[in-house]
Amino acid sequence: MANSIQRDKKRRNLVYKYETQRVEYKSLIANRSIPIELRNYYVNKLNKLSRSSSTTRLRNRCIKTGRSRAVYRFCKLSRITMRQLAAQGFIMGLTKTSW
Repeated sequence: MANSIQRDKKRRNLVYKYETQRVEYKSLIANRSIPIELRNYYVNKLNKLSRSSSTTRLRNRCIKTGRSRAVYRFCKLSRITMRQLAAQGFIMGLTKTSW
C-alpha cells in the first residue's frame, strides 16, 4: 500500500518535471512545415524520455489508503474510505440516505 503511494508520487513528480518538454517535442513533431529529418530527431528525443513521465501512466489513487479503484476525483478518496468518513461525520454535506 505505502509502496504504491510512493511510486505514484514519484511518477507525478516525473510528469510535472518533463511536461513542458513533452508538449514542446509533440508540437514540433506535428508541425508539417519542419523538415522530416528534424521531426525524426524530435521523435527520437521524445522516445528517450522516461516512460514514467507520460501522463497516461498516472492512475488516480486514494490519498488515505492508496486504493486505485473507485476513486472519486473531487475528494481523491476511494468509495470505501469515503463511506467510512461520511458515517463518522467527517465529510460535511454527506449523510446516510434513509426513507
